[in-house]
Amino acid sequence: MLIAQITDIHVGFDRGNADEHNLRRLRAVLNRLNDGPDRPDLLLLTGDLTEYGDRESYALLQEALQDCAYPVWPAAGNHDMRSALIEAFPQVPAQDGFVQYVLDYPAISIIVIDTLEEGRHGGAFCEVRADWLEKALAPRADRPCIIVMHHPPFESGIAWLDSGAEEPWIQRFATTVAGHDQVVAILSGHLHRPISTVWNGIALTVAGSTAPLAALDLTAIDITRPDGRAMISNEPPVLTLHRWDGRRLISHMEGVEGAQILARYDEKFLPVVQLIDRERRER
Repeated sequence: MLIAQITDIHVGFDRGNADEHNLRRLRAVLNRLNDGPDRPDLLLLTGDLTEYGDRESYALLQEALQDCAYPVWPAAGNHDMRSALIEAFPQVPAQDGFVQYVLDYPAISIIVIDTLEEGRHGGAFCEVRADWLEKALAPRADRPCIIVMHHPPFESGIAWLDSGAEEPWIQRFATTVAGHDQVVAILSGHLHRPISTVWNGIALTVAGSTAPLAALDLTAIDITRPDGRAMISNEPPVLTLHRWDGRRLISHMEGVEGAQILARYDEKFLPVVQLIDRERRER
């Protein structure tokens, strides 16, 4: 089984421009997926589908997706708005008001969960969502399961984007998943870079973004003093393919198109870093 994943598309970043940079990058990835040798069984869009969560941007996204000859399933990211997302993807069943559902295939189950808290950059996972996930996992104890989410539940080292490892939502998610050995992998986005790790014994893959990537800099950041470091890089948009061979998930990441720094850590970017840091400390 072949599962395609693209993430952090951010359609509508340049409002009113139907040929904006992010859409051109998305189209390049979709062209590679549609015309290349690896036609997937489904495509997962793992959050931040739009920049502002507006209906016009979701309409542009749907237009870009219209030539996909395979099912497309979304997850909610912090830049999305649930009502407009569900309207754009009517096949998605809303559970208790959240964008979470299960896709059961003969070989594997894919469980999409909702880590969005509207108005917040970082993740969220309340008791209602935890209860839903527990009920989704319980009857699938004898079959492999993949959990799909936008926010990864670990610290990557890209400090200005990371959630804190001890945040309550991460602890709640860890408690919910604990003991469910059928979870063979977690797929996420949010960090705008391809990253792989093992989290609590589970293979975890963060897909690189189709929108411009976060620059790779793992040094400590001073949230009061910009140092001119690169923040956003126009590296090629990333396509991720996950191949389930019946025993394990093998993930392949491909940069589809040139590298140009689009933002640096300066006075203009400082409020973004400070907002994310404040949210992390307040949780």
